[in-house]
Amino acid sequence: MTTHASGHLSGATGTGTATAVHPTGTLGIHATGLTKTYGDVRVLDGIDLAVPSGSVLALLGPNGAGKTTTVRILATLTAPDAGTARVAGHHTVTERALVRERISLTGQFAAVDDLQTGAETLRMMGRLCGLAPRAARARADELLDRFGLTDAAARTAKTYSGGMRRRLDLAASLVSRPEVIFLDEPTTGLDPRSRQDLWELVRELRADGTTVLLTTQYLEEADRLADRVAVLADGRIAAEGTPAELKARVAGHRLDLTLTTRAAYEALAPRAVHLAPDDLTLGVTTDGSAAHVRALLDELDPDRTAVDRFAVRTATLDDVFLTLTGADR
Repeated sequence: MTTHASGHLSGATGTGTATAVHPTGTLGIHATGLTKTYGDVRVLDGIDLAVPSGSVLALLGPNGAGKTTTVRILATLTAPDAGTARVAGHHTVTERALVRERISLTGQFAAVDDLQTGAETLRMMGRLCGLAPRAARARADELLDRFGLTDAAARTAKTYSGGMRRRLDLAASLVSRPEVIFLDEPTTGLDPRSRQDLWELVRELRADGTTVLLTTQYLEEADRLADRVAVLADGRIAAEGTPAELKARVAGHRLDLTLTTRAAYEALAPRAVHLAPDDLTLGVTTDGSAAHVRALLDELDPDRTAVDRFAVRTATLDDVFLTLTGADR
């Protein structure tokens, strides 16, 4: 494994350039009972993860939930106090070097050298990963083309836009053709177009058979990219499943009610899965049908004096996140 600029980790592969092959049904990441304590704070309290090879797992959670600590353990940057983890088939503690040969970690901020050109950055990474000069140049050219940076290859990174810098950073993380890649909030600070471009690149990684663990603050991002989502809360997995499964668990649909008085709001609050006290608005579960909505309104507001207005909406990962982490209460 080599270190690119500040905190960009990429595995060395020797002089070969063969793409990793993943047997059907294997796990790219498998963790059991991961526990980590810093001082008096238990950051992780028995984390279990099973990520099939060639799939995308989104790890969600509020600040301090343990996302970064989980990534650091899986990327061999720190050891768990208890529990075990295997990444790309190898133990993260006893086979640390073998894991590092097969992974890449891209942090929240693009770690590129402003004084190097895009081509120089990728060729340098190729050489650090053990490629011969000709192979490093060929791999750099391949990645510059794949990431739409060929026209900017001879320009220094300091002249790149934020989206271009992020694409160069991700390209550098792929020089070694990692089997598993960790993306820590990769679209932070990007404009909508650049974010869409990076989403497409993540889809290409998955199609190529790369296992991706993604942490993100953008719940739409997890909804669009992830095969499965794990929600961390208080150092534990609060829920795990496909985006559709998690949304169905919270509510297939939600009836949002804006109440006429504070007293009416407080009376109905125990039934709610979503609370917005400043607006006197709360949400209750519904199947979305007209019959069920009418029945709920008659049940919750029999005198037709408590509800000012209502709206039916489909559950989102925002609802999952807020409900499971208690962040909206």
